[in-house]
Amino acid sequence: MSDELMILLSFLLFMFFFAGVGLASMRVKVDTTDDYLVAGRGMHPGLAALSAVSTWNSGYMFIGFIGFIYLQGYSAIWIAVVSTIGQFVAWMWLYKYIQKEGEERGIRSLTSLVSNTTGSPEAKVAAVLSVIFLSIYAAAQLTAGGVALETMLDWAPTIGILIGFVLVVAYCYAGGIRASIWTDAAQSSVMIVGSTILCLVAVKSSGGFSGLHNQLSSIDPAMVNVFPSGLKFGASLWIAAFFLGGLGVAGQPQVVSRVMTLKDDAARKQAMVWFFVWQTPFIILMFIIGLACRVLLPELGADGAQTGLPMLAMEQLNPFLGGVILASIFAATMSTADSQVLACTAAITDDVRPEWSQDHKTTKLVTLAMAVFATVISLVGQQFPGFGDSVFKLVVLAVYGLGGIFVPMILVRMSGYEPDTQHSIMMMMAAMTAVVVWTLLGYGDGNGIFPSVPGVGAAFATHFLLCWLRDDSPSNAFGRYSLPGQQTVTVGVAILVAIVAVTEVSYISFAPESNESGAGAGGDFTMNYTIEEWEKTETLFIGNDQTAQFSFTYDEMFTAT
Repeated sequence: MSDELMILLSFLLFMFFFAGVGLASMRVKVDTTDDYLVAGRGMHPGLAALSAVSTWNSGYMFIGFIGFIYLQGYSAIWIAVVSTIGQFVAWMWLYKYIQKEGEERGIRSLTSLVSNTTGSPEAKVAAVLSVIFLSIYAAAQLTAGGVALETMLDWAPTIGILIGFVLVVAYCYAGGIRASIWTDAAQSSVMIVGSTILCLVAVKSSGGFSGLHNQLSSIDPAMVNVFPSGLKFGASLWIAAFFLGGLGVAGQPQVVSRVMTLKDDAARKQAMVWFFVWQTPFIILMFIIGLACRVLLPELGADGAQTGLPMLAMEQLNPFLGGVILASIFAATMSTADSQVLACTAAITDDVRPEWSQDHKTTKLVTLAMAVFATVISLVGQQFPGFGDSVFKLVVLAVYGLGGIFVPMILVRMSGYEPDTQHSIMMMMAAMTAVVVWTLLGYGDGNGIFPSVPGVGAAFATHFLLCWLRDDSPSNAFGRYSLPGQQTVTVGVAILVAIVAVTEVSYISFAPESNESGAGAGGDFTMNYTIEEWEKTETLFIGNDQTAQFSFTYDEMFTAT
């Protein structure tokens, strides 16, 4: 049996298993819209947390994050650690407010939190913006599934995207969010076992951790530096963007929907513990695997970096385990896309057209329309190489777009400030505009600043300006809290300046020079290349100053450095 056939059979076996887990939710579902969108608010904290880990990471972690580590090296540790700190703050503080509001008001979508009135103009605007960015996010998941299938089975990405569309619709119609959560938990459990095996094998093949470090250093000294070279705006804002990105998880409707499935605050606290106990080893494993990909698969280059995990699984694991990894990646991306489509559905039925909120049949039709919309975005994205087919870039745009729109609104309302319709809409539009413009200008790449900083910054700048200049906006921007005194402001500014100064001095002192990146010792560049067929011409001297030329074609493949 060929390796490709074994991978395919293993993939199909585990895909049937994951699909079966999701379809099994039909046995306990209730045919109500509330059960369809928030599982009746009775989900076990452990299941909700495992699902939150899976739906938050999925295509981003297995495809996009691996590619980012492949290109950045050790400096990618910042996005792993700092964004986790941001997520911890979100679970401790923001999710407490979200869970409480969801339970008391009976709301089922993040967009309903921007207003006290269902279907208000600001809620409608929030819903439309949510659908736009969530559809991009769902398209990224479908693209990730297509990348995985193309890498391991050599199928066209379009096939993977269309298979994903069918599975997303099946999950949604089978059991709604409960089917998604059950599938996430099963997939996440299998994936952590497979990832552990892959990590151990890859590290051994790299010569252990010391060998991994030494080989990374020989490829590019900048790879083993905790600071990247050539940051456009310095290190402070570069790092701050990751914290806001982690905090921005509270602006992800598909993750927040997991929090809304919890019964009470005690369940939220249990889910928080489960979340970090499960996510932390995942991040560590993926970080090591990403570094190993750079050492063991140097031929991928920047264009193929996001295929690192499936390629490494093919090269380092037996075909059966390779199929397990492929099935886990594909199931994770499809289940996450399903969650995002359901979040779009909740936004439309609860806020854009509230009269549909209890119509179960219409709700499912909206789900189908959202799945089609996300699939079209993914398919069209294939025509724009470098962005539309990049999982990491699509996720960054969607995550920081949603975070910039919703996190400032949640924080403002948590403080007790009650912005009116115009105030709320202007904050959200400012955030969206900043994120899109920043991305189009090209400042949101790995050496710039991820769009969370301009997005959140624009929203809060708009909030403070409206409080200062607009008569209809209450002047105290801090809601129930009094304005900080001069001494408090002075101390706060001094601490902030000190942190920025230490960070920037450290960056200037320890970061590699821009011209070191990609160079080896002495400034010589190292290039890995593969030749499959090559031609050589030789000149033969036959006497009396006469020569003859012969051309040879070599039909063989070799890799050289």
